[in-house]
Amino acid sequence: MIGRGDRASNLPTTKSGAVLTRITDALDAICRAAGIAVAWLIVPMVGSLVWEVTARYLFNAPTEWAYDMTFMLYGTFFMVGAAWTLQRGGHIRTDTFYADWSRRTRARVDLACYALFFFPAIAIFGWLGAEFFWKSFQQNERIVTSPWLPIVWPFKFMMPASALLLVLQGVSESLKAWARAFGPDDDADATEARPGESEVSA
Repeated sequence: MIGRGDRASNLPTTKSGAVLTRITDALDAICRAAGIAVAWLIVPMVGSLVWEVTARYLFNAPTEWAYDMTFMLYGTFFMVGAAWTLQRGGHIRTDTFYADWSRRTRARVDLACYALFFFPAIAIFGWLGAEFFWKSFQQNERIVTSPWLPIVWPFKFMMPASALLLVLQGVSESLKAWARAFGPDDDADATEARPGESEVSA
């Protein structure tokens, strides 16, 4: 629901606003660092695919590990990067009505959506993901359908880790939305950027 034009926190320039700014900046930095780090997984993922295609079609020697490696790397890339995508406003949303609302109204709708849908869903995902990972870790689970038999619990650990990052970023986005929804009205509605437009920061 949240547009790129609403990404700026616009937290009040008061003592409490400064505290909130430090909190959101810290949370954003954690998720941004995780997103940038996991983005580099695209390199070994593409390398595995190129190696497999070359080995299979040029030398008739397909690998045992490339398929498992690529889907585990892509899954990690997709899940861990979700929090940074949320920070950047990159998730799919429907703007049929949202785009025409005022900045304050959009912020209040964002808050309601985070409280009613986002946090409960991520909490359930994190809880189930943690149980899924822990069972796999205790059994030292491997992918038995693969001749490579890779250990799979590090990959499953990405589920609770992703949920944690999403919660952190969700808290940051909720604090920013709170400031827009209930902070001082500084005529931002008249000059605000619409969802999808680039941010302009001082």
